[in-house]
Amino acid sequence: MVEFSYFCGMKKCLLLCLAALTMLPAAGYNDHRGHNLDSLERAVARWTPDAVDKASTEELAKLNRAYRDLMLGYNVLNGEKSDFYARKALAISRAQGWAAADADAYRYIGLHFYGSGQYDSAMVYFQAALAATDQMAAGALSPTDPEGYTEQAIDDAYSSLYGTVGNLYNVMDSIPQAMAYYEKAGALFEKHGWNESNSILHYNIGETWMDEGDLKRATLAYDKALGYAEASGDSLMIVDAWKGFGRLYMEQGKPWKSLPYLRKADAYYAVHPDDSPGFRTENLDFMKEVLSRQKLLLGRLVGVLVGLALVALGWWAAKRIRHSKRVQAEAASVALTERELQVLQLIANGKTNPQIAELICLSPETVGWYRKKLRAKLGAANTAELVSIAKEKGLV
Repeated sequence: MVEFSYFCGMKKCLLLCLAALTMLPAAGYNDHRGHNLDSLERAVARWTPDAVDKASTEELAKLNRAYRDLMLGYNVLNGEKSDFYARKALAISRAQGWAAADADAYRYIGLHFYGSGQYDSAMVYFQAALAATDQMAAGALSPTDPEGYTEQAIDDAYSSLYGTVGNLYNVMDSIPQAMAYYEKAGALFEKHGWNESNSILHYNIGETWMDEGDLKRATLAYDKALGYAEASGDSLMIVDAWKGFGRLYMEQGKPWKSLPYLRKADAYYAVHPDDSPGFRTENLDFMKEVLSRQKLLLGRLVGVLVGLALVALGWWAAKRIRHSKRVQAEAASVALTERELQVLQLIANGKTNPQIAELICLSPETVGWYRKKLRAKLGAANTAELVSIAKEKGLV
């Protein structure tokens, strides 16, 4: 039903293009991008102007379809040729009043100007494509169905154009206008249950809000992108949404949340190298940036911890110094004679009065007198308290 190809989500690159993306009308036509474009070109080259003038309606329809196949096939390969064949197709469809073919051709001509940065010219052709789609909705003739265009074909055309015009406003930094057209496209995707299209749309919206620095809206958009991707069952779209979340958490300064998403995305891209080569390169760049930021944060954390440790060590050292000075000051305030200090040290060593008397050649009674005097000076009630206070004051 719907075919997409999309590009890097960064604003200054070509945005993931819901129009360059190409949603084909329900009736459809052959996509020769995988075929031999040269052989198709040789086939249409046989149609001279005279032959075209004499062709039947059926022949003109086939020729118009061939031109549109070439227009589509060369869209990515050669913009000049895509534009050339779009104009060839338009010359036939306008003369026949085939609105859907007109809309396609106008859109691809617009995309040619879009790709070359000529946004005003691109807008002229996109608006012409919207006008042709209005004609489809109003009941214009269809070359393939006498009953006219189906609702799905009309909505296909509208939704692709809404996405295209939204992207154009986006690169022109007219974000409110871009979002208005994205909303219109999303409503049609929702109407028909086109989850793949809605997933790409909301991924693109998420990338836009990321570029604008609005991380809250980006989060909501990526949530929707992932939800639609999971509903569609498309693994690549799920992985692209993971990449979006990886970028989001990186910008939020949360590398520990970003890295798991980016690693899961890379695991898929590595196994499917042809699915989104540009996205894997971008994803790897994000991983490199996240690892760099993680290393920086770890370095800062280590620095903070070392700083706290040094502060704590300095606080402890200052406390010990203050305590030592206080003890010294208190000790200095207690006036003890040399003999009293000598007796105090021996008491602290657990010596009895007779033992002290024998060691320093005094009588036991004199030693008892010193013990009593020391308790009075240091305010101790007993020998145990005397020894404790002496130690606290640094006297022993």
